[in-house]
Amino acid sequence: MMGQAVVQDQLFYAFNLEDHVPRDHLLRGVDRFLDLGDLRQHLAPFYSHTGRPSIDPELMIRMLVIGYCLGIRSERRLCEEVHLNLAYRWFCRLGLEDRVPDHSTFSKNRHGRFRQSDALRFVFEAVLRRCMCEGLVGGEGFAIDASIIKADANRASKVASSEIAQWRQSASCSRAVREYLEGLEVANPMANDVPETPVDADVGSRNISPTDPAARWTAAPGGPAFYAYSTNYLIDLSAGIILDVEATTAHRTQEVESTRTMIDRVEQRLGLKPQRLVGDTAYGTAPLLGWMVEDKHIAPHVPVWDKTARKDGSLAISEFEWRPEHNEYVCPEGHALRHDRRQFSAPRTRITKADTTIFRAGQADCGSCARKEFCCPNTPSRKIARSIHEDAREVARTIAQTDAYRQLRRERKKVEVLFAHLKRIMRLDRLRLRGISGARDEFLLAATAQNLRRMAKRLMPEVVEGANGTMKIA
Repeated sequence: MMGQAVVQDQLFYAFNLEDHVPRDHLLRGVDRFLDLGDLRQHLAPFYSHTGRPSIDPELMIRMLVIGYCLGIRSERRLCEEVHLNLAYRWFCRLGLEDRVPDHSTFSKNRHGRFRQSDALRFVFEAVLRRCMCEGLVGGEGFAIDASIIKADANRASKVASSEIAQWRQSASCSRAVREYLEGLEVANPMANDVPETPVDADVGSRNISPTDPAARWTAAPGGPAFYAYSTNYLIDLSAGIILDVEATTAHRTQEVESTRTMIDRVEQRLGLKPQRLVGDTAYGTAPLLGWMVEDKHIAPHVPVWDKTARKDGSLAISEFEWRPEHNEYVCPEGHALRHDRRQFSAPRTRITKADTTIFRAGQADCGSCARKEFCCPNTPSRKIARSIHEDAREVARTIAQTDAYRQLRRERKKVEVLFAHLKRIMRLDRLRLRGISGARDEFLLAATAQNLRRMAKRLMPEVVEGANGTMKIA
């Protein structure tokens, strides 16, 4: 006999969410290592002591963690998924009849108390401390790298730099534009008295997006140009845990300078300072190597950024002998190159604006030298520009000859794997928020989710991570 389901309303239900969430679900592993017990205390000064109770900030953070862990990019869709999905309700501590916050709540708190209190960095560091407690952070070898993320800006829409003055006089500009103008005024306060003058020294040489002017016009090799930001990761090489993240414009100089910011912040807040730092050639500039070796005493496992190679076939600098005791170079023919040929009553540093010292050979020595055509064919005498950080560059060159350098260079791929995971699995190949603060919020949440997923994978040996975001039995 054919059965037929009978729908009948029940007055009472015996239903427990805990029993309906699979034990191999990704959120069970994330929930095990996510502790937001101190979040309310951190945010307490930013809430009023009177009025209606607000949305629980822990609930909003847990919903955002779900979105970034599982690649749900839309907050509107995130609210719908939390409303329907039992596992999401369990993770957010919501019962069957509890109401899910409206998607607009996230925007109001993000632009308000979350940014004022730096709540997202507080959550990121709380998760990072849990990683340290679980023994996933070695604290000896760090790696640094950057990746370009597309901004929420139409690449076909751009304005001229002369329109910045009109933006400053307009009262109806967007939040991203106001943030951009405030940043320019902070960077160059002297320009505030002349509204018609652009306050960004680099603004005239690039395109500006009217929707997100802080985004930089850039292009990957072989691809079309677009507006973008850079996410900069500082990771520990032991387990690939992200120690810090910094949002910058997609410009190599700012990406490299973020290294100082992140290493100093990790040392001040967490008490961690690496013995070795691994990076690609972009981080092998003389000032950064000097900072690592001379100021921080960090061994740079970084290729040296060297532009001293000569293209005309003449003698390279490496063929000249450096004699530090005499502060001079000696050419293959035995002639000395000095930065001073006589003594001055007031000593002079001879340091140029490029932070180099020029060493020159005597014109008489070069004029009578048989190898002049192979050394300085187009100048009366040979000169060498020596960086003030050349000793640090030599340290990096010496390290590059070791086996440890080659091993750590292979381990640097861990940070590239994190970027691939960020874009392909977590779907953060394009930003949803605008402005540098929006990029910072997204990068912090994404790094927090990646650390939580890494802990769930490394510290739950009975499971392995599935391709669809769930945890499958090994």
